[in-house]
Amino acid sequence: QVQLVESGGGLVQAGGSLRLSCVASGIGRIFSSYDMGWFRQAPGKEREFVASIWWSGISLYYTDYADSVKGRFIISVDNAKNTVYLQMKSLKPEDTAVYYCAARRGVGAFVESHQYESWGQGTQVTVSS
Repeated sequence: QVQLVESGGGLVQAGGSLRLSCVASGIGRIFSSYDMGWFRQAPGKEREFVASIWWSGISLYYTDYADSVKGRFIISVDNAKNTVYLQMKSLKPEDTAVYYCAARRGVGAFVESHQYESWGQGTQVTVSS
């Protein structure tokens, strides 16, 4: 079982930036065989896909983004630290939500929350206008 711990959330003004981190443990080098995703859930709303990253099997990672964050958010991994990052810039009040890190065995563009097996506890991001 993979354990995931997020950090990096906080309060930021609109237009600002934050970087979320997700440390994965429980299995050795997981990124080569796992799809790692970020989701978010705002009050009263469904949990929604934000971004995911998976190993191509050759020498690079593939990424996928929700339309609402394309061009503003970047997902990346640091294998040495077993950490997934979500760099967020040009933040908007509508980005306010609890952000969750998720993992699923296998690789590919998975965007549905039920497709992921392991979840972190979440970290709050609040963007003020």
